[in-house]
Amino acid sequence: MPFQVFEATSASILSPTTGFIAEAGFTHSLTPARNCTFACSYCYVPTMGIYGGLRPADWKHWGHFTTFKSNAPERLRLQLRAQQRIYCSPVVDPYQPAEEGRELMPRILDEVLANPPEVFAIQTRGPLILRDLARLTELSRRTSLRVSFSLTTNREDIRKLYEPRCASIARRLETIGRLRAAGIRTFATLAPLLPCDPEELASLALQATDEDIIGDALHVRAIKPRGATTREAALAISRRHEFGDWLDPEFQSEALERIGKVVTEAGRRFATGPEGFGWLAQP
Repeated sequence: MPFQVFEATSASILSPTTGFIAEAGFTHSLTPARNCTFACSYCYVPTMGIYGGLRPADWKHWGHFTTFKSNAPERLRLQLRAQQRIYCSPVVDPYQPAEEGRELMPRILDEVLANPPEVFAIQTRGPLILRDLARLTELSRRTSLRVSFSLTTNREDIRKLYEPRCASIARRLETIGRLRAAGIRTFATLAPLLPCDPEELASLALQATDEDIIGDALHVRAIKPRGATTREAALAISRRHEFGDWLDPEFQSEALERIGKVVTEAGRRFATGPEGFGWLAQP
């Protein structure tokens, strides 16, 4: 599906954290755009509405367009401080497809390089991050840089169902490997956990990175009565293809335990929620 790209100025680029990200230990979040052209079926952000800094067109037409914060580098220059622990980004993938033509992240990274915070963490599923490898390598020498790379399933058929605009599993593994080879601390983050072979997915993650493994199941209202949750598009896919078990809290816990068993037997840690994501915030 084609998408549109817009620009708008923003009064601020860094926001004090709340909720999950604050619990993990981050002081600020950095969101370079509004709406994400990956358009993942499960993305929780549209369910946040105005609380995610969105406008009605964003959550009603998720993935159809994106709006870049054109003055993000200039605002960042004014807001960066040495003691900050920054998470980029809880609301939009900084290396979404539209970023390839817009090239906002290199300008943002230049500002972070000029005035490094205590921690800078990037959450992405986009191999486009390799375009900025030279900047990231230099940044890793100046601050605690972490990349959290989403690896949601070991099954390519599942990936195509739930996140068809995202890179293949093989390409994601290759990207993690290249970041790791460049000396950048890169975590394989099994979130949200889609239908998979838990043991095989855990093994792929362990082979791809030498870091501990982070995971999280799809959000469901049964255990999260308020706040962000998996959006209806993914629920419909799950029902249509008989993957409803993956939305059952007990089944989810079992799958996560199976992953945890493989990871701990390999001598590494596995955690979900703020505990796991907290590893990204450590200086």
